[in-house]
Amino acid sequence: MKLFKPHALLAFIPIPFVVSLPQNTERAVPVAPPQGLPPLDHIIANAKGRPGGACCAALSYVLGPKVGYPLSVSYIGTSASFWSQQEQTVTPNCVVQPLTTQDVSAAIFVLSVLSNQTRFSNECKFAVKGGGHTPQRGAANQAAGVTIDLAAFKQVTVSPDRKTTRIGPGSRWGDIYPQLDAQNLAISGGRVAPVGVGGLVTGGGVSFFSGRYGLVCDNVLNYELVLPYGKVINVNASTPDLFKALKGGSNNFGVVTRFDMRTFNSGKFWGGFVVYPLSTMPQQVAAFVGLAGAQPYDPYAALIHSYAYTTSSWLIANNYEYTRVPAQPYPPTFKPFTDIKPQLLNTMRVSGLTDFTIELAATSPAGKRQLFITLTHGLSGPLITEIFRAADTALQPIKLALGLTYSLSYQPLPTEITTKASNTNSLGLDASDGNLVLVLLGIQWTLATDDAAITSAANGWLAAANAAAAKAGLSNEYVYLNYAAPGQDPITGYGAANKANLRSVSKKYDPDQIFQKAVPGAFKL
Repeated sequence: MKLFKPHALLAFIPIPFVVSLPQNTERAVPVAPPQGLPPLDHIIANAKGRPGGACCAALSYVLGPKVGYPLSVSYIGTSASFWSQQEQTVTPNCVVQPLTTQDVSAAIFVLSVLSNQTRFSNECKFAVKGGGHTPQRGAANQAAGVTIDLAAFKQVTVSPDRKTTRIGPGSRWGDIYPQLDAQNLAISGGRVAPVGVGGLVTGGGVSFFSGRYGLVCDNVLNYELVLPYGKVINVNASTPDLFKALKGGSNNFGVVTRFDMRTFNSGKFWGGFVVYPLSTMPQQVAAFVGLAGAQPYDPYAALIHSYAYTTSSWLIANNYEYTRVPAQPYPPTFKPFTDIKPQLLNTMRVSGLTDFTIELAATSPAGKRQLFITLTHGLSGPLITEIFRAADTALQPIKLALGLTYSLSYQPLPTEITTKASNTNSLGLDASDGNLVLVLLGIQWTLATDDAAITSAANGWLAAANAAAAKAGLSNEYVYLNYAAPGQDPITGYGAANKANLRSVSKKYDPDQIFQKAVPGAFKL
């Protein structure tokens, strides 16, 4: 590959974007265009005098109509496709909608070069959108910069031996599961149909099958990855450092354009919702502790135990899945729950994976303002109860917010799940953690004027919950990245050794730190 010295680019950069470069820019960097692109000087020269700034103009020169600007159909479509209102209202200078891995490579090449040469100016910063389900503003949509929308990457290809499925990062799980259900196959993936593939997998991921196969990231056999400056590589067990880093490392290493997932036989199974009054909470907590702490843990069981506040009262809504059809009407594992009465709603049935993920999606519609915030703690009934009380206290000053939906969920995270592949992911979970509980506070509301009060309430709840866990001696530093709020630090929660390793891998594969400095969204190393 031809090496191009960065200072040679200055002659071609439009005047508004010329900056004083540091003294060490004599170091040559690999900036020869990927195969099929125009020469670099042509790309830079054609960035002059076009709308949207130098980076969008250069992208338009290289990718033509795959770059959309405000008021275009493609731009509006990308904006509307985000789950949260916060992300829908971000306004990038342009949106890139690549159709192939080569398109992504070209876009990353242009953005890497111009970001580096303009000292990471704001209009050359970029975000990468898969399904667009992460709630916080700027996670996958770059204000006054560039958003790369991978919506076209929706391939679902099962290998001839039915052991691997290739899926695209722009898919949502509701796009994938119907195709696998039809073949009596499944992969370990998201539990809510509209959730995107890319963010969930690179953030760890919990599935209905985690008791049997571990976390979602543990089931990736190969990643097709576009590195800084556009190089495309396959990442698998033959590149163990980067393979491990991508399992929990989020958007810090490049753009994944394909996941090759372990695939297994799976027909219909048992699941659904049961809703109870809050008065059943003591029985519910006892049943949760019994299931989560069972030795051995039933690997077919998946549970989301939730407390939901709507209008004026709390309800308990449990989502049960048992990923094989049991002989009994209800699996014995869930009998302590299903025996609890009264039941206000019961949708339990035998059905397919797609159906259950659609049902869960109905609890969190798109288009509202959204907030996730999370912690992890050791298994304890009294602590579960105390954290609920803290949530109820935090609710009081905001419960009249327009359109408020407020839910607190507990999920078992036993060693049966966390030890399946703990030495090959970056999450820092192992047998020494014991059986854990993953806690999520999710809040939805309508008006931006309520943002400050709701964020304050959520942070107050987290402080109280962490204090209660510390007092009980049950704190755990793990912060599940896909549930983390702005201001939380899931990468540090992986532990000092894993964080240091992630930084080392980043410097090896991204020496100019493009994905740290030019991609500000989500959680950095």
